Amino acid sequence: MSGVAVESTIAAKPARGPLADLVVRMFRDKPLGAAGGLIFVAFLFFGIFANVLTPYGMNETNILNRLEAPTLAHPAGTDHLGRDVFSRVLIGAQLSVIVGFAAAALATVVSIVLGVLSGYLGGWVDMAIQRFVDAWMTFPGLVLLIVVISIVGPGLAQIVVILGLQYGIAGSRIVRGSVVSVRENMYTHAAQSIGAGTWHILWRHILPNIMPVVIVLFTTRVGAVILAEAGLSFLGLGVPPPTPTWGGMLAGSGRAYMYVGPWLALAPGMCLTVVVFAVNIFGDALRDLLDPRMRGVR
Repeated sequence: MSGVAVESTIAAKPARGPLADLVVRMFRDKPLGAAGGLIFVAFLFFGIFANVLTPYGMNETNILNRLEAPTLAHPAGTDHLGRDVFSRVLIGAQLSVIVGFAAAALATVVSIVLGVLSGYLGGWVDMAIQRFVDAWMTFPGLVLLIVVISIVGPGLAQIVVILGLQYGIAGSRIVRGSVVSVRENMYTHAAQSIGAGTWHILWRHILPNIMPVVIVLFTTRVGAVILAEAGLSFLGLGVPPPTPTWGGMLAGSGRAYMYVGPWLALAPGMCLTVVVFAVNIFGDALRDLLDPRMRGVR
């Protein structure tokens, strides 16, 4: 009778999907990571709908209102040309969304391709790929970015491709470690023993079991790419003006008029700090929740 009661209790309990269960565990076990996730979602919303939410045009000037402190009409003040800083920050968020997600997606694809080939095939393929990765990682990241941007010229597409390749090649080492671990499990050897093809094993056994690592790698790459793009824009090698970016706003009017109008540097600087911090703590919390070895640890 007790077994029947237990079974009826389990059957009466509504089943949650894996995504809903992950969200519940995030808010229950990782409240700081959940807060970072909410900030991350808000950042996505403001970035996607920036053109609708901006009260003024990004380059709409009004000399009569130049260097105006924050007011109800201009929540983040105005710059030296009378442009609304709040509108420009929102447009900068939109560009950060495009660059961050596109470059992080490209980096994740590159990491998966190189890491899976290197970790599963092994042998001379692993040796060649890993020596290339070692040589790539010896170059300082910022110096390499500056050199390549100086050659191909600044632009949105160039930044996405260069940042995607840089972080993708370096991140393949993490994916390779996960692939090597999964390759030595019993179910992979069982699939090989019954004659399963290489692509079948990669698609049905390797990729599903390294997805937690890939998801966390993607989330952490978003913050790193946003920070790198801001650094390039600060050095004048990012998206060319008059399109506003957070790094470009810090390097232009933010640095030139910092003492006269401190809000010119505070607005993009605080947005950059909060977004990158939120993405990083969200990625750390996601890693802990998706790692089977951390399951049950509070």
